[in-house]
Amino acid sequence: MIFPGNLGEYQSIDEVSLSQGELYTFVTNKNGRGKSGSLVACIKGTLSQDIANVLGKLPLGLRKSVKEVTLDMPKNMETAIKQSFPCAILVTGRFHVVKLSMEALQHIRVKYRWIELDIENNAIEQAKEKGIKYSAPVLDNGDTPKQLLARCRYILAKKASKWTKNKQ
Repeated sequence: MIFPGNLGEYQSIDEVSLSQGELYTFVTNKNGRGKSGSLVACIKGTLSQDIANVLGKLPLGLRKSVKEVTLDMPKNMETAIKQSFPCAILVTGRFHVVKLSMEALQHIRVKYRWIELDIENNAIEQAKEKGIKYSAPVLDNGDTPKQLLARCRYILAKKASKWTKNKQ
């Protein structure tokens, strides 16, 4: 399906699995905010050539009027958009950037938690050798570093202004 009259200066493109894992690519006019008249194209599949072929049916003048296209990160979308909308700037969608950032932050948090576990295990071992009881260092909020790194996953995703005193 293609609706040339719905094309505008600002577009979005994304793939969606509608039924039984079948993927469709949707191109929408961002100015329509998802309401009636927003859908520019619904394309079966996600192959860049298929997307470009369908979007190529739009008049070239209309396609050149597109200033910006928001998309996710797969190369197939980028290739199709560059072919179809030659004058458009490509913008990676905020959701995808935030998702990647949160995954990287999670990876770092887990890495430091393992480091902290090793530090604590070594300290416990040394305390045993010396015949003393091990006592983990406690932070101002009452957590040990290991506990803090276990619990801070969702705190890190919140704005600091929304943290409780204890979380700060």
